[in-house]
Amino acid sequence: MSNTSPKLTVVGAGPGDEDLITLKAIKAIKSANVILYDALINESLLNYAATDTEFIFVGKRKGCYAFQQEQINELIVTKAHEKGHVVRLKGGDPFVFGRGAEEIDYVKGFGLEVAVVPGISSVIGVPAYQGIPLTRRGASESFWVITGTTKNHQLSNDVLLAAKSTATVVVLMGMHKLGEIVEAFSNENKQDTPVAIIQNGTRDNEKIGIGTIATIERVVFKNQLSSPAIIVIGEVVEKRVQLSSVIKSIEEQT
Repeated sequence: MSNTSPKLTVVGAGPGDEDLITLKAIKAIKSANVILYDALINESLLNYAATDTEFIFVGKRKGCYAFQQEQINELIVTKAHEKGHVVRLKGGDPFVFGRGAEEIDYVKGFGLEVAVVPGISSVIGVPAYQGIPLTRRGASESFWVITGTTKNHQLSNDVLLAAKSTATVVVLMGMHKLGEIVEAFSNENKQDTPVAIIQNGTRDNEKIGIGTIATIERVVFKNQLSSPAIIVIGEVVEKRVQLSSVIKSIEEQT
């Protein structure tokens, strides 16, 4: 039994690049007694933890769950009472399709202190690394963020609504529904709308394919794009800015 009060901190690890984590998140990792981490986090972040920290992988790989959500909830409570501070490390931001709020709601009933550390969401960070602005004057006044697959494994009805708008549409977890997404936009005569698909965004093995609603499925096949990836639909894809390597050069000199 730990002398430390049981606590859960839900931490956003950012979209993939190790440097896109906040100082507050690193402080939480350093103070953790146990870290439960997902598949999409950069595992190099675990190096910030103390040498006696316990690491437990609770993510999903290739459709297989290491733990079901109910088991993760119970594990958080057990480990917090056993060892003290549990950090739940999630890719991106834990409150954007991350179930962070669900886990906090569950553990509060067991006397745990709770906190959250926001992270840079892949919704924003991944397009930015490719020079794609989600909003730009004259091209897009707003953007939708939609999960491609609901808990019932169906395409979200919000995709159908978004296809009617002029907003930028960002779809997470949508690669397996790409055909249905293309159909939804085609039904709104959006065949010429630009599309970008970015796989492993912000990581060293990042890949991107750019096309239109009419061509994007061929682009995906040609470039062998797959999950994890985000889909960006809208005129902003054509408004990409060319980014230099200035930041990387500065890092190499320090």
